[in-house]
Amino acid sequence: MNKILIANRGEIALRVMRTTRKMGIKTVAVYSEADRHAPHVRFADEAIYLGPAPSSESYLVMDKIIAAAKQTGADGIHPGYGFLSENAVFAQLVEDNDIRFIGPRPHAIRVMGSKLAAKEAVRDYKIPMVPGIEEAITDVELAKEIAQKIGFPILIKASAGGGGKGMRIVNNIEELPEQMERAISEATSAFGDGSVFIEKYVTSPRHIEIQVLADTHGNIVHLFERECSVQRRHQKVVEEAPSAVLTPEIRQAMGEAAVKVAKACDYVGAGTVEFLLDADKNFYFLEMNTRLQVEHPVTELITGIDLVEQQIKVARGEKLAFTQEDLHIKGHALEVRVYAEDSLDNFLPSVGTLTRYERPSGDGIRLDDGYDEGMEIPIYYDPMIAKLITYGKTRAEAIQLMKTAIQDYKIEGIATTLPFGKYVCEHEAFTSGNFDTHFVKNYYSPEQLLSQQAEERKIAAALAVQLYLKEKEQLQVIHQERSVWQKKRG
Repeated sequence: MNKILIANRGEIALRVMRTTRKMGIKTVAVYSEADRHAPHVRFADEAIYLGPAPSSESYLVMDKIIAAAKQTGADGIHPGYGFLSENAVFAQLVEDNDIRFIGPRPHAIRVMGSKLAAKEAVRDYKIPMVPGIEEAITDVELAKEIAQKIGFPILIKASAGGGGKGMRIVNNIEELPEQMERAISEATSAFGDGSVFIEKYVTSPRHIEIQVLADTHGNIVHLFERECSVQRRHQKVVEEAPSAVLTPEIRQAMGEAAVKVAKACDYVGAGTVEFLLDADKNFYFLEMNTRLQVEHPVTELITGIDLVEQQIKVARGEKLAFTQEDLHIKGHALEVRVYAEDSLDNFLPSVGTLTRYERPSGDGIRLDDGYDEGMEIPIYYDPMIAKLITYGKTRAEAIQLMKTAIQDYKIEGIATTLPFGKYVCEHEAFTSGNFDTHFVKNYYSPEQLLSQQAEERKIAAALAVQLYLKEKEQLQVIHQERSVWQKKRG
């Protein structure tokens, strides 16, 4: 490939372009009206305007992206994540136009895009799965029968979706009809598909995912795990690699299971197999994300593997240059997603202008972002501004470095989740590794964050007074009689 079009925006577009440029491949950016002056547009070798700000009129219009690729002579398209990255129709359209799709084949996207189809695909591979049914239902009476068999609490989940949409926890049979109706309605609205299924709700779960990489020659490896249990509204906020709780035996078993999932759908490229881990360290297959994950940098840091580079090489037909035995975990990495959201107001989006934007830097600090000072945060897209990543020899070192990096990251003009990230890094449940996906529900409230900030201001004020008094004492000049030497000189 000599030229790659990145069918995305913001930090992920920039991140893909940096590796592409390093490989000596030219880049093409696409942009909407809202992103006309965005960094990813300036960074690329060429840029093509797609249309108005709404993604439905720009980044999601397949024909416009294909036309942009043809116009610029791009022979590859990287979808990033979000937008069209897991759209099998788009992947097929790219192939049909003799352009390489830097991702899995359409078949794998289709199979893993449906949770029910994914369960069906991996059934013969003896992958542990949460007890439940493996078919879509809408009949409430049938749902009651199934729920009573597997036992409450249960989880109603949309087959076609993710991000917590179309998902409902049901604690008893009385709640089931209403919650099922809501799940179906939400799934229909969000994905155009109201299919839902029922499974046992795993209490105190941890969200562990395994990165896999497969080439077109039948080679598949896993690049260990990422812990993604700190979430708000079922969406990740803090991720790390490796997990603080996996034993080498569990890590190996989960890695082998992830490789089997990839084999089950004839996977090619970089993908992520997600699992739930219960309090007894039993793991269950959840789903597979057929794209690059937001949190991929933590895996890159502990393995030394550039995942975007590997995606491109696989798309070019190259064999993986390493085997499972060549891969080892080195150090610890932590990522905090920096959203334009108000941690003190139920994480509601915060739009406005970045009146101050100063990046942290230093050894062990990586920042993947897509904004500059003076830019506006548009309301049309995901509110993530950046990903702040730290790397240390140990988990404690990575956490301490993250606290320092958050302190040095200066953002004004909008509210962000940086204070929440600091709160997590300082909480005993997180530092001890004794947490699960209920971290926010169990430990966080705006009042606690405000209390923490008030205490920090109090300490800062006390230190300022001490510093002032010390400097005042040092600057005082005490009147003394002139010495005999001075008198003689006089």
